[in-house]
Amino acid sequence: MPLSLPNLTQLSKANRHQLLQNYHKPRSPTHKAIIICELLLFEVPQDSISYTSSSHQIFDRSTYTTSSAMSPPTIKLNSGHEMPQVGFGLWKVDNATCADTVYNAIKTGYRLFDGACDYGNEQEAGEGVARAIKDGLVKREELFIVSKLWNTFHEGHQVEPIVKKQLADWGIDYFDLFYIHFPVALKYVDPSVRYPPGWEFDGKDDVQPIGAPIQETWTALEKTVEKGLVKSIAISNFQGSLILDLLRYAKIRPAVLQIEHHPYLVQQTLLTLAKSEGIVVTAYSSFGPQSFVELGWDKAKDTPVLFEHPVVTKIAEKHGKTPAQVLLRWSTQRGLAVIPKSNSQSRLQQNLEVTTFDLDESEIKEISALDKNLRFNNPADYLGTLHIFA
Repeated sequence: MPLSLPNLTQLSKANRHQLLQNYHKPRSPTHKAIIICELLLFEVPQDSISYTSSSHQIFDRSTYTTSSAMSPPTIKLNSGHEMPQVGFGLWKVDNATCADTVYNAIKTGYRLFDGACDYGNEQEAGEGVARAIKDGLVKREELFIVSKLWNTFHEGHQVEPIVKKQLADWGIDYFDLFYIHFPVALKYVDPSVRYPPGWEFDGKDDVQPIGAPIQETWTALEKTVEKGLVKSIAISNFQGSLILDLLRYAKIRPAVLQIEHHPYLVQQTLLTLAKSEGIVVTAYSSFGPQSFVELGWDKAKDTPVLFEHPVVTKIAEKHGKTPAQVLLRWSTQRGLAVIPKSNSQSRLQQNLEVTTFDLDESEIKEISALDKNLRFNNPADYLGTLHIFA
């Protein structure tokens, strides 16, 4: 067991040496993290401490501060780049507070920011990033900036111009990861007319699909990688058959698949396919109906809140964690990346620390058994068309 804080100040040099020896024995990542904290309290020479293990990055020395800022483990993508396993999602982050929110998240220890054209806040997010870099909190190369191609820019000749516009909005030279947001091609809307364009061509109710195939869009995205505008390209809201088709012609394989994933929508077969093809999965809407209740969607309002589900609350109480932490750990312990967000400083920190404890295998199975194949983000439900999950 780790030493309790009241005993730390009473340790002799010999005791401290023993603690250092204990660190170098085989330990779980969680136990190693605790020992690292104890060693830092003793001011043990930092070159005696390894901040990484074979499977988990415990601390990032450049961001470790006395305020307990941590960096989560990273996942190596098939493109060769490392992606933080826990990031900050920018969906529904208000424009008025977005810059401050991003700045504070960086200060807390977040390094991955998941944005999109459709979120309408990339310029403000970029302002937060620029301020953090200017203030010396972080360097650009230490951040992992993510964005997405909206449906109205799927034609090959539209891809590079909109990528460059989104880069300009962020105030950066390259994206670390860039998704196709939905496998849907819609009629082009000039950004000078309306931006973000939304689903409807007229901004009201006129959804106009076009014939641009995914292959055309993907080939154009591959060129953005070749030109250094994007480091890794990815797919979002894709299903199995479409992924298999894409892999037949892709010169650059998708590095990540982002999907709605929570205990009510496990999609285990899709996860198995992604893993077999070396594609990392990022979960969005990890808390199930919570994000969609805010939108007033009846399906979400009629679904039991996961934060209050007896299975989740029981496990949270056992581990001394919040239900949100349990839900995020259910994903991360199974190898997925997550992108939660919060306006609360305490929850920001809690979300960032969800890789520092482990659930029992039986608990993971118990949570997975809540699966209802219940999808909330389905265009057919809110548009009456585009049945992409049929």
